[in-house]
Amino acid sequence: MTTLVAGLASTAAYAGENVNAKVRDKYETIYSNEEQINRKCRTKDVPVYGTVTRRGNAGEGAILGMILGGVTGKVISGDDKGAAAGAILGGVIGADKGAKPKTETVITGYRKERKCFDEVTYVRNPKKVYAYSVIKFNYEGRTYRIEFVK
Repeated sequence: MTTLVAGLASTAAYAGENVNAKVRDKYETIYSNEEQINRKCRTKDVPVYGTVTRRGNAGEGAILGMILGGVTGKVISGDDKGAAAGAILGGVIGADKGAKPKTETVITGYRKERKCFDEVTYVRNPKKVYAYSVIKFNYEGRTYRIEFVK
């Protein structure tokens, strides 16, 4: 392009004319999506589990055993003697089972735990980029406009 302008200028100079040329670069805006990663952290209460041994209650076990034993004895034998024997036997077994200590898994406390994760977002960024150039000049009384890419 520079050659064209120089050629026109030399021709104009030979012809005795003065050439004024203006070159303007034109730009356009393009957008790009850029990934942004943001680290986010939160603190949470997390339960701590442990095993606890509780003393048994022989009285509750005996009562429940008597009731179940009495009902079972009456159903099996069909009379009150079976019910009485079943109640006695159920009471003994229930008291034995109820008196034994029981272990359970329970929440014994809480601890603070920090959990982090990456959150991805996209940001739309504008950017000006070269598109083309325009040269304008006058030659022999006429205005010329030429568009070109560098």
